[in-house]
Amino acid sequence: METESQFEERKGLWYALGCYGVWGLFPLFWYPLNHSAMPATQILAHRIAWSAVFAVILLLAFKQGRVVFQAVKQPKLLGAFTLSSLLIAANWLIYLWAILNGHLLEASLGYFINPLVNVLLGRVVFKERLNPAQVGAVVLAVLGILWLAIPAGQIPWISLLLAGTFGFYGLVRKIAPMPPLAGLTLETLLLLPLALGFLVWCGMNGSFYFAELTALQLCILVLSGVATTVPLLMFAAGAKRIPLSLLGILQYVSPTMQLILGLLVFGETMNMGKLVGYGLVWAGVLVFLFGAWQQYQNRHAA
Repeated sequence: METESQFEERKGLWYALGCYGVWGLFPLFWYPLNHSAMPATQILAHRIAWSAVFAVILLLAFKQGRVVFQAVKQPKLLGAFTLSSLLIAANWLIYLWAILNGHLLEASLGYFINPLVNVLLGRVVFKERLNPAQVGAVVLAVLGILWLAIPAGQIPWISLLLAGTFGFYGLVRKIAPMPPLAGLTLETLLLLPLALGFLVWCGMNGSFYFAELTALQLCILVLSGVATTVPLLMFAAGAKRIPLSLLGILQYVSPTMQLILGLLVFGETMNMGKLVGYGLVWAGVLVFLFGAWQQYQNRHAA
């Protein structure tokens, strides 16, 4: 008979898989906007605005408004969340641009690299010790990036920027923690004046494409707030119920799905030079996953 702790862990597993599954399908969610004239910057502004609206509604429904008000009164905390909001906005913008311009494979590579960036940040900032698997994984990833930059002649800027912005975003949120919903609400509210100001500026310059969108494209923009907020809440629910090592293993569901979509659905190609570089990074990922799985098994046995 299943115990309560086992039941909660199973729920956490499904929450985490649901979150990463939604993030993995994001390219399909944004795909209808590929055929619009709206640039990534304007889509980002809409995403921020609609995310703020939906997050505030949820914040009021779950009665967490006081947490946000308290954060606003703390200059250091507010400063940290201003930085985290700029980092996540940069990450969203780079990802949107990559999808709209046929660089989904590079975007997926960025999220394969991201956990290894987290390992490096943990070593540099928090002086965390690296186990042999983590050292090997980082070395292989660096070799893969160097291969792409030198023999293959293409620095994977999109991948590096996505991994870097999300890695530093996680670092800031770790230093200045808040409940996920309250934190996202504060970040979107901090970005909202910039987003609305940019949209007004676009309207004044005759480059506001909202009225030219189809009904489906309008729905995508409006629902972007839901698509942004709900997976984050699922992630938080999963993180509370399952070990961090297992959560780290599951996060590779998302970039793997994006990689498959890029090759099979969006028709992106991979030459031999890219394949060698990507292969080295994936080898690093496998080494990292093997080490994380061993740690999880040891803790589970204990």
